[in-house]
Amino acid sequence: MSGKYAFTKTLKEVRFLFCQTAEHSAATRSFLTRAYPIMKKNNPTTPIMLREAAGTVPKVYARYEYGQEKSQTLEGLSDKQIEEAVTSLVKNGA
Repeated sequence: MSGKYAFTKTLKEVRFLFCQTAEHSAATRSFLTRAYPIMKKNNPTTPIMLREAAGTVPKVYARYEYGQEKSQTLEGLSDKQIEEAVTSLVKNGA
């Protein structure tokens, strides 16, 4: 599992936005509870920010070199689908 969530070198920041109580963010909260420690361990210098706000639709943002940014909504996705979406963003780069 050492290569799991190994971020690309051009990735500068990852941000997760979600609601701390709403059902539509439950899979995102579950994913982060399981995957955040692994992501942080494998990428200790890359900021991984978790932003909780009531009523927020779950979404992940990846910021790369030169201010380029990509995002993906996580609403309605399962834990496995969230993992695939995040992996695609952090490994493929801008």
